[in-house]
Amino acid sequence: MTDLSNIENYSCPLPLQDYPKIVLGHGGGGKLSSELVEHLFLPAFRNEHLECLGDSTILNLGNRRLAFSTDSFVVRPLFFPGGNIGDLAVYGTVNDLAMSGAKPLYLSAGFIIEEGFSMESLTAIAASMAQAAAQAGVQIVTGDTKVVDKGHGDGCYINTSGIGVVPEGLSIAPDQARPGDKVIVSGTIGDHGMAIMSVREGLDFEAVIESDTAPLHGLVEAMLESSREIHVLRDPTRGGVASALNEIAEKSGVGIELDETQLPVKVPVQSACELLGLDPLFVANEGKLLAIVDEHDANRLVRAMQQHPQGRQACVIGTITEAHTTMVVAKTEIGGKRVVTMQIGEQLPRIC
Repeated sequence: MTDLSNIENYSCPLPLQDYPKIVLGHGGGGKLSSELVEHLFLPAFRNEHLECLGDSTILNLGNRRLAFSTDSFVVRPLFFPGGNIGDLAVYGTVNDLAMSGAKPLYLSAGFIIEEGFSMESLTAIAASMAQAAAQAGVQIVTGDTKVVDKGHGDGCYINTSGIGVVPEGLSIAPDQARPGDKVIVSGTIGDHGMAIMSVREGLDFEAVIESDTAPLHGLVEAMLESSREIHVLRDPTRGGVASALNEIAEKSGVGIELDETQLPVKVPVQSACELLGLDPLFVANEGKLLAIVDEHDANRLVRAMQQHPQGRQACVIGTITEAHTTMVVAKTEIGGKRVVTMQIGEQLPRIC
């Protein structure tokens, strides 16, 4: 029997050996996160449902197809412009389910609360979760509460898991991108990450940067009514658009070409990124999605998305290609090209 406690027994152990202890980057959605999952957790838990490594997994139970997902939220600060950890936890899991085309139905909620945490703040978080669940049309049906010693919890952490129903005939997964497909983004990128960072750094702008946290299943439903030729859906949270597209390129064995002139970025977000030396492509989003779709349906899908409140600024930002497989390349504003790699860690830790 393989000794799972021995790092030597994992596949390709070198990346893990370079980091004998966990660092923040292991939770950042970049290369370190990918290596931790691929070389430690996947070998330990390997099964057919886990192999896809999508936002959720599809379970076939009799004549029903269920999507199942779980996520943990450790955002700092707990309250930020446009939301808080409560609605973020609900929408985050709802969106993970939606990325498989599922209709979200039920959530669980687990709380890890630090001793001394304000009851007023916890009440506000719970109320926000209830409101978000009602808006998303889901129910929180089970949960758990744990309290840890003061100084060991940073206020409040939340884990949410979710179950949804997947319509028959859908095959939406990270390995379904095909050459010729178009890359669509549902709106402006980088809003959530920069809303968090502006609070942390005390940055003041003429326009307040607010998080884009929002449920996306309604937008996905509208997209599926317009076309079933949607091959991949991802919500670019940790690691932003760049990390999500790199994962898709690798899983599908394709190249991706972006047009930077088409990337929708709000002026305050762009200004904040320039001030802090950050790239909006790597900044987290919590209410936007990426769609890889058949090239013949792309324009129709964009028009359908633009009719939905969560897709008003949807646009095509790139193309799937047979060239430079497993790589993402961006055409710059001056006509050159640059490789958009997955970062080792994360520009902004603990943004979700």
